[in-house]
Parts: sequence; structure tokens; C-alpha cells
Amino acid sequence: MHFKALLPAVAASNQKDITLGVLGAFLGLFATEWACQYLLGIRPHWLIAPMGASAVLLFAAPASPLAQPWSMLIGNLLSAFVGVCCAKLIGNIALASALAVSIAIALMLLTRSLHPPGGAVALTAVIGGPAISSLGFEYVLVPVAINSIVLLLLAIAYGQLSGKRYPNFAASTSSHRTRDPEPSQRLQLDASDVTFAVAQQPHLLDISQQDLQQVLRDAQLHALKQQIETVRCRDIMSQDVITISAQDTGAVAWHKLSTHRIKALPVIDAQSALLGIITLHDLMIDPLTGQPRAASTAQRLVSELMTTAVTTAQPEQSILDLVPLFSDGGLHHLPIVDQSGLVGIMTQSDMVAALFQWAIRAQHTQAETRTKV
Repeated sequence: MHFKALLPAVAASNQKDITLGVLGAFLGLFATEWACQYLLGIRPHWLIAPMGASAVLLFAAPASPLAQPWSMLIGNLLSAFVGVCCAKLIGNIALASALAVSIAIALMLLTRSLHPPGGAVALTAVIGGPAISSLGFEYVLVPVAINSIVLLLLAIAYGQLSGKRYPNFAASTSSHRTRDPEPSQRLQLDASDVTFAVAQQPHLLDISQQDLQQVLRDAQLHALKQQIETVRCRDIMSQDVITISAQDTGAVAWHKLSTHRIKALPVIDAQSALLGIITLHDLMIDPLTGQPRAASTAQRLVSELMTTAVTTAQPEQSILDLVPLFSDGGLHHLPIVDQSGLVGIMTQSDMVAALFQWAIRAQHTQAETRTKV
């Protein structure tokens, strides 16, 4: 065995996660104890020890598949039932304990509800003493089911209030409200690829396939960034920008868009400061109502039609930072500004051309390397 195998395997947590985990576990267990003992009047077994282990998972490791609602609730209930059965049917406490935990593990694995505290729930049913033994199968409902449900509801509420995602599930949504994945994800790892890779692993991975897929995507993006981060906006932006004044009319905007065969005009003042942007969409669709604009648009001022909340970039910014804005964000034009004001503009066409040229250079570099080898 290598010495490094003895070192910590869990990734370091930041201060925020530590604070939220500690506070969540305290509030969760305290509230569960209070609810079961005083609100529901459960005595004397109002809180069982395995709930402490469940609290560790629900509040300190809420992204773990072992901490999700199905695993927590079904795992604990199955384990409690198995524990009571073993305690009643097997006279030898050592044998009953071992069988209770092992059968509970088997059932949790078969039902995809593995929850480590479930082993302690099963064991408690066997060695919990007269107070637990006297409950019989009532132990499954009170306190196990009640404790589990209360703690689970508190964890869900705490996740909503603290901003931590629990349960750990995010529905796949598209910015265009279609079933297609976002453009940035169409040539990346597919969920089926991750499913296949996980199935090949000899051991259980304590990470959801959704989170694993995101980690792999982030790693790919980081590797790509190392290769092309030297390409800056100033290298590929258009500098001879066709602009318009806020005091011009919609007719002037239509004329400039048509003459220059472009789809957006940055709106600037006399000092080249960016005031907004006006696009074909602004001229045709009212952003507040979503309805087509009237024919009188041509007579209205640009200041009435333009979009003032404009996403911008800086000349020294890496173009890789802009990929999500153009692909998933749906932007078609991105003004480039510095302290002096508008200095350029980037479009989807500029981005595609730049990435295409980079791909060609990378291919040539690989070919040269193979030739030298």
C-alpha cells in the first residue's frame, strides 16, 4: 500500500461550505429533536444516534448521491425493518447484528438507496436496548421514519435558504426553450458517455453522474483555455465600428443596418462612451410586450428603441471567456470598451473565424510534431 493512500482523499472545503455545513447540522438536529420530543410528543426515543450520521451527509455533503432524499428515506426505512426482523428472529446478538447490517446493505444497493447511516439504523434495532426492543416494528415508523422525514424536510428548506443545491438535481434547460442541449455542450461529453464510463468502474463512485459530467466539462474547458488564452479580443475585434447616436431616428438605424449588412449598432455619445445597442430585434419587437413594433418605428428616436443593459468585454480579455456568451448566452454582438469608450465590436462571425484559424494552426502543429518524431 502506498503511503499517499493514507492521506486525506476528500477535497478541501472553503470557509463558506464549512460554516453552512456546521450550522445546518446544528439547526437540523436541534429542530428534529425539538419537533419529535415536544411537537410530536415522542418519548423516550425521540431521536436516534444514526440521525447524526445522516446530518453529516445532508448538510456537509449535500451533493453526494448517498445524501439524496431517496437514499436517505428509503435506506433508513429498509434498514430499520431488516434490523427489527433480525432482532426478533435471531437469538445471538452478534450474529443478528452482523446479518442486520449486511442484509440492509444488500437491500439498499438493490434499491439504489445506499445511505451509510442505514447500517447504524439496522444495528440500533438489534443493540439499542430494552427501550428500542420493546417497540418492535413500531421502530420503523417511530422514531426512524419520523426522524428521517423531519430531518429531510429541514435539509431541503435549509438548502433553499442558504443557496446550497439540495436535492442535488438540476433539470436540463435550454436558453431557447427547446429540447436541444446548449450549443457549448453538443460536441462535449454526452450523458451516455459518462454513464458508460461509470459502469466500467470497479467501485462505487460517491458523485452523481450529473456532477461528474460537469467536472469533466470544466476540466476540458480549462485545458482548452491553457492553449488559446493568449488570443485576446483586440486581436480579432472589428475596430472600424459602425455606430449611431441616441438622437438619430429608427429610419437612420434601418439605413445603416441595411447599407452595411450588419445586425446591430452600438449607440454612443460625442465622447464615444457606450450608451446602449440597437439591433434588428429592437426595431421589430417591443422588449416589454413581445409584440411587433408599429410602422412608426422609423420616426422614433434611437434612445427610445435601444437596449441600455449591454454586455461588454475588454480589449485584453481572452476570447475563451466570451464563448459562453455567444454560444449559450445567445449574444450575436459584443461591444469592446476600455477607459476611453467604445474601441471595437465582436460578432459570432469573428468568434467562429478565430476558433477556426486556431484549430487549423493546432492541426499543423500536431502534424509537424509527428513528422519530427
